[in-house]
Amino acid sequence: MYSPIKQFQVDKLNVLIFADRKQMGQAAYEFYRDRVQSMLAAQDRVRAIFAAAHSQSDFLDALAADHQIDFNRIDAFHMDEYMGLGADAPQNFSNFLKKAIFNRQPFGSVNCVNPAATDKEAECRRYEALLKEAPMDIVSLGIGENGHIAFNDPHEANFNDPRWVRLTTLDTVCRQQQVNDGEFASIDQVPTSALTLTIPALFSCRTIVGVVPGERKAEAVRKTIEGPVAESCPASILRRHDDATLFLDADAARFLL
Repeated sequence: MYSPIKQFQVDKLNVLIFADRKQMGQAAYEFYRDRVQSMLAAQDRVRAIFAAAHSQSDFLDALAADHQIDFNRIDAFHMDEYMGLGADAPQNFSNFLKKAIFNRQPFGSVNCVNPAATDKEAECRRYEALLKEAPMDIVSLGIGENGHIAFNDPHEANFNDPRWVRLTTLDTVCRQQQVNDGEFASIDQVPTSALTLTIPALFSCRTIVGVVPGERKAEAVRKTIEGPVAESCPASILRRHDDATLFLDADAARFLL
């Protein structure tokens, strides 16, 4: 593993900062690999949730090239999905993950939200039931420019949400981020709603691995680390999880160096 240029703990959250995003992604992969290997040594299957975002690309590329993990024993889930684009849209997060990782390793199963579901509440219930069939083991996630995790934007994030999957609306900062990432030409093309795993669903995973590169994330990272634990910055809740590690590059951590 590459050595971090800075490492510290805030509340329960372990934070590792690396010189660049390549080192960050490789280090996050090696940490993830070792955790999954330990889980597979103690249990038959691992249930893993993945985020779909360009911020995850270095980590996912390394994971897709792995030859040590027995992916046949991993059941994969994704954490959020646009509503309204249709099943074949390249911007759909399920399609992103299929290209980035799901079609590149022989997972035991791959479970995705149906982006073309007409009864969205029924789809929420269906996917929540899948998630609750057995304990969730590990989630890899990013932090949005507005501090969101999954699509829990500040205006609707709920640390005590009774649901594990819900229909949510996307705020302007979140939608503009999708334009900034090059997925859409303008904010008018970005959907205004999505299905998302809620914060309690993410928190149910016994291990959380956060992967956050880039200068555009620096303010959200600062609020996550230095601000109050509050729904105004949903990612701040990571500081309360018993086993959460945040991997940053120097650009995302520029206010922390």
